[in-house]
Amino acid sequence: MACGRSLSKRITARTIDEGECVASVLLAILIAHLLGATHISWAAFAGYMVMRGHAAETLMRGALRIVGTLAGGLLALGIAPFILPFWPITALAMMLVGTVSLYAAITSRRSYAWLFFGLTFAMVLLDKLEHPDIALAAFVHTRILETVAGIAACLAVSLISTLTLRRRWPAPPTPLPIGAPWHRDAFRHACQAGVALALLVALGIVFHIPALAQGAIMIMAVMVLPATGIGQSGLAPVSRRILQRTIGCGVGALFSAAVLLGAGGSALPLLVGTAIGTALGRHLENGDPAHRYIGTQFTLAVLVTLVPDRYDAAELLPASERLTAIFVGIAMLLPVLLIGHAFGARRPATPATPTQDETGGI
Repeated sequence: MACGRSLSKRITARTIDEGECVASVLLAILIAHLLGATHISWAAFAGYMVMRGHAAETLMRGALRIVGTLAGGLLALGIAPFILPFWPITALAMMLVGTVSLYAAITSRRSYAWLFFGLTFAMVLLDKLEHPDIALAAFVHTRILETVAGIAACLAVSLISTLTLRRRWPAPPTPLPIGAPWHRDAFRHACQAGVALALLVALGIVFHIPALAQGAIMIMAVMVLPATGIGQSGLAPVSRRILQRTIGCGVGALFSAAVLLGAGGSALPLLVGTAIGTALGRHLENGDPAHRYIGTQFTLAVLVTLVPDRYDAAELLPASERLTAIFVGIAMLLPVLLIGHAFGARRPATPATPTQDETGGI
């Protein structure tokens, strides 16, 4: 009895949150395999990012993610046949959609849906450019399946936890996002992301860099800032996020590589490593708010590396390609930010308006 009471005292709402994330990720992997999804790690990451301490919040976040994914995927599916044969038009479309999506992700109350609208559009186009022979409709379909798998896992775990564990260890409330009116500096900031995304298209055409969609994800994720954090130039806050993303992905990649090499081709060590890595990443994310983004990126690297599409064919190459593409995205974004900083510092900033938190949503 004394041991049980001692254990109960050590369990906190933060501990429950980390356990929920582990359970959701593992369940998302199972559901994705059962549904026949292709990129299982994307389902696992959806299972991580959508999870919240209240079932209602998880449901809303999942709904926004699926709406954004559907809209972005369908738009890409509809216009891809007309623009992909002409890469300058593809780059222009990427810039326009990326700019609109990111601006709305910064200023809209439905920011999470807008973020995934742009992300999915960019991912579909860049993957089609990399693999011209893939059936675009099938790719959009599997992307939706992966998202549904992750959201279904989150909802199942969140509902069970809300009805049981969360009655004793309730989660702290999450502040509601606040929309913003027209914000000139946010629009300028979003335009910079759009230019960087267009440069990714040109880079993919010239150099045929694999997994370039990960570079697009990186650009949009680090550029999602509160409107209050942009000011005359977003160079400083985005640079901090890039540094934290680099640290998190680097440490997560080292951890994952050690697990993968030690697994010897067995699925069980990979699943155990995935669970441990997810718990560690969430623990870091729940720690110091100034460094929480490191935890998110640590988890991203773990899931990209340790959640293969097939456990009997797990290897480092796909993960290394995806992680390399992240740094390619950084290389595209930083020069654009530096140029924008040089011009933005000359003009007064728009008065700041609060919006969502600084997690970037992915």
